[in-house]
Amino acid sequence: MPAKNTLKTYASDGFYHIYNRGVEKREIFIDVKDYRVFLNYIRTYLLPIENNDEDRTDFNEFKAPRLNTANNNFFGKINLICYCLMPNHFHMIIRQKNQSDMEYFMRSVLTKYVRYFNKRYKRVGPLFQSRYKAISILSEKYILNLSCYIHLNPIKIVGKDNLLNYQWSSYPAYVNDFQIEWLDKRFLSISYKKRSMSLYKTLKDFNSQLYSKIESFNMLIDR
Repeated sequence: MPAKNTLKTYASDGFYHIYNRGVEKREIFIDVKDYRVFLNYIRTYLLPIENNDEDRTDFNEFKAPRLNTANNNFFGKINLICYCLMPNHFHMIIRQKNQSDMEYFMRSVLTKYVRYFNKRYKRVGPLFQSRYKAISILSEKYILNLSCYIHLNPIKIVGKDNLLNYQWSSYPAYVNDFQIEWLDKRFLSISYKKRSMSLYKTLKDFNSQLYSKIESFNMLIDR
């Protein structure tokens, strides 16, 4: 029987929580370069082809390996709502336009990254524990709670008061209101505004009850 959350039956115009971790819980991001390469692959696949000129970078003059995106571009097909990269796992919330867009997007990003990682560290074999997991998000309340959980992940590394200093998360872009061209902030921003809520205040004022509630998502990673 397939493991829970690995069956790939997806819906058009659906929101999904995507996550995966390293095989044997090993680190998949070892240094700054690894984080930047992973994000640059995402950026390259999500920006329009004409915006992916060779000299452009959003990562402090770092240039990740170039991709041939002429026949494999996801601009207008995938919206990245939020993300967080941790040393041995990652989380994303995405919205896909067509039924197979997410599968092709994740396959493209992860295949490229594994090839890069194995070449850099002179290793062979799988890097991730299994195929990525994808859970359908069916309510606005769930996506708001989930976005809190994803953005709270770095607490175990930087502490409660330093989330804004964690650069491998979309949280600073939301709170400081700066633009990342390949991050679609519209849905969360509108949802929080409708509820007269603030992502920053929600996380800043989180208490043990809220943390306990969203920490239950961690059990998904360990299955």
